[in-house]
Amino acid sequence: MSLQIQSDVSLKPYNTFGVDVRARLFAQAHTDGDVREALAYAAQHQLQLMVVGGGSNLLLTHDIDALVLRMASRGIRITHEDCGTAVVEAEAGEPWHPFVQQMLARGLAGLENLSLIPGTVGAAPMQNIGAYGVEVKDVFHSLTALDRQTGELREFSLDECAFGYRDSVFKHQTGRWLILRVRFKLSFAATLHLEYGPVRQRLQEQGITEPTPMHVSRAICAIRGEKLPDPAVLGNAGSFFKNPVVPAALAQRIRDLHPGLVAYAQPDGQMKLAAGWLIEQAGWKGFREGDAGVHALQSLVLVNYGSASGLELLNLARRIQADILERFGVVLEMEPNLY
Repeated sequence: MSLQIQSDVSLKPYNTFGVDVRARLFAQAHTDGDVREALAYAAQHQLQLMVVGGGSNLLLTHDIDALVLRMASRGIRITHEDCGTAVVEAEAGEPWHPFVQQMLARGLAGLENLSLIPGTVGAAPMQNIGAYGVEVKDVFHSLTALDRQTGELREFSLDECAFGYRDSVFKHQTGRWLILRVRFKLSFAATLHLEYGPVRQRLQEQGITEPTPMHVSRAICAIRGEKLPDPAVLGNAGSFFKNPVVPAALAQRIRDLHPGLVAYAQPDGQMKLAAGWLIEQAGWKGFREGDAGVHALQSLVLVNYGSASGLELLNLARRIQADILERFGVVLEMEPNLY
């Protein structure tokens, strides 16, 4: 067996919160064969198999009595190209931001608004990552996944992924599909998305009147760098709560009491509220209890100042949820997967 399995391994280096829990068994999959070996080993020894990528969308609350398999496969290739577009395939273990930067360096546009998001390519479709007006579904072509129940490979088209806001079929069937590689349809002729957030303003401040995708990427990296802590310095998983979508009537009731409400109209008539605004209005921004806290510059981000446990972070998140529900009548949903 080529798969190297270790016992009693700390998962602190493998989750961006830096929570120190231990895995009963741990291995890294560099090939499809490694993945199949891990599945076979887990089945033979009656173990659960927990699959992780970059660990940027996890909150680990206890030791993991399972075989933890980290997807570490690498490789990027163009599978189809014509005069205007290219289909690019990337292995699941490719780090996301370096992949985005490599595509931009090749003159391929579409991913620039998703710059500086932590994690791996394989994890990106699971929650349909998005930022600054663009989601993975907007540039998605297809992916290859392994059916953990049958061992068969299956190709998923855009429609078959059932993408939603931070959602997909894979998020609802986490125990079945294991994403091996993802394909994106990118363009040599850029259609820039500058309307969401301060992107256009940042470009104007820099005197850039005819921005390129690389300009957009750099601007977004600068904005994110100012607002979001680097997980290598301060443990976090990025935005911890989804922006809630509520009926227009509820949004209006909140606005009547809080005229500064940040909200965006949705195609179905509902309103998407800025969760960070709600949390800040409730006074949680910069809150700290022990080593668990809310970031001082971005209230959507929960942080580990050093040795916070996953349970301490989870309890803080639940207190925030309860407070927002009581104050505004709004249910906040957590983004990270809980284990």
